[in-house]
Amino acid sequence: MSLYPSDRQQWLAAPRRDLLAGTVVALALIPEAIAFSLIAGVDPAVGLYASVVIAVTIAIVGGRPAMISAATGAMSLLMVTLVRDHGLEYLFAASILCGVFQVGIGLLKLGRYIRFVSRSVMTGFVNSLAILIFLAQMPELIGANWQTWALAAASLVIIYGFPRITRAVPAPLVAIVVVSAFVMITGLPVRTVGDMGQMPDALPVFHLPAVPLTWETLAVIAPVSATLAFVGLLESLLTANLIDDITDTPSDKDRETRGQGVANIIAPLFGGMAGCAMIGQSIINVSSGARGRLSTLWAGLFLLFLILVLQDWVARIPMAALVAVMIMVSIGTFDWSSLTGMRKIPLQSTIVMLATTLTVVVTHDLSKGVLLGVVLSAIFFMRKVARTISVSRADAGDPDILRYTVAGQLFFASADVFAASFEHHGHPRRVEIDMTGARLWDRTGVAALDKVVLRYRRQGAEVVVTGMDEAGRGLVERLGRHDKPDASLPAH
Repeated sequence: MSLYPSDRQQWLAAPRRDLLAGTVVALALIPEAIAFSLIAGVDPAVGLYASVVIAVTIAIVGGRPAMISAATGAMSLLMVTLVRDHGLEYLFAASILCGVFQVGIGLLKLGRYIRFVSRSVMTGFVNSLAILIFLAQMPELIGANWQTWALAAASLVIIYGFPRITRAVPAPLVAIVVVSAFVMITGLPVRTVGDMGQMPDALPVFHLPAVPLTWETLAVIAPVSATLAFVGLLESLLTANLIDDITDTPSDKDRETRGQGVANIIAPLFGGMAGCAMIGQSIINVSSGARGRLSTLWAGLFLLFLILVLQDWVARIPMAALVAVMIMVSIGTFDWSSLTGMRKIPLQSTIVMLATTLTVVVTHDLSKGVLLGVVLSAIFFMRKVARTISVSRADAGDPDILRYTVAGQLFFASADVFAASFEHHGHPRRVEIDMTGARLWDRTGVAALDKVVLRYRRQGAEVVVTGMDEAGRGLVERLGRHDKPDASLPAH
């Protein structure tokens, strides 16, 4: 890949910070990748290989520097039934097809439409994931011995206290190293990374899915692949938006969409499963000072080094230290201003935020929560826009002439208000409707205009509609009745 000036800046702006941040991310990725593999019902190697391949690939082809992509819980939950009913090879095939779908979406440049997700939905998404990250740590603490709680508390003290001394080294890395060394020296009886599952001891090898190339296979994997593609892109693009805000830098959503697809095509070819952006690991990365692609690349490469070369040492890292890091992530991810400033936020925005948050937390399904939030946002927006239509009567200087001025957006949500705003008592000789300040949007709006015009004509009035823009005239020509020769006849 050639390094254009902008790319060189994305790779080499702060290599030291990127390498240190990537180191923290790699350590935190191991237990999560193992846990997500177990959720999906596959060997831990599948999640670990996926995390390595996806992180390395997305660092090169992705559109959001410093964002971490790997195996994720959201994707793992969608794989359970397929793995149970058809086996691992079908998961590899479904993951490849998922990547193909995502590349297609990227080529169609649909990723940019993530901007239509409102700030309230974004806040709900962020808050729900912060809550889920926190809740995911509880199994490691609930029922654990007092040593585990003490180590988690000590880790949090280091994480929040060490930056007061120096920010030269990421505090989470210091916490992991210090607490791990203490446990190794004292031999405290606490759960470690090694208790999560067996790590692989060989490099991933190229492997084509061993599935029959038939329509039956496609019928099995296509629905799963489409769902994986949608959920993966949704989480990735929303996470990219969040990292954009945190770092105050832009990202290329269409490139990120294509990059996610390429990564999900390559990962299964080396024994991995489909993945997407990880909000928790991405927050760890940027909070540790990362801003460039090198951090993501190093996270993947160092993860591979850890599981192949240093796995005996990694297996001895206490889970309490990693739990503390993820608790820090959940606290830092949650948008506390959305609670403290709730009285200042419009009620509709608060409803959207809370509905999104609660739906994701209750269902553990990101897509359901975000879709509900988007639908509610659209409904509230249409209600607001519908009230902007206004029809005012102007003095025409002649009692036999009615003159109306229309302003606002005329579409399906405002059509009834528009039609009800005209007076139909009496028998005016001429009715003038000025649409200069209005915009006609759809078939329902055209039908409302037809209704008003034809009703006046049935009363014997001459009706003149003026001021309509070119787009509105085009709609009326294609869909309207009042401007046609048979306009006085009843509709069929």
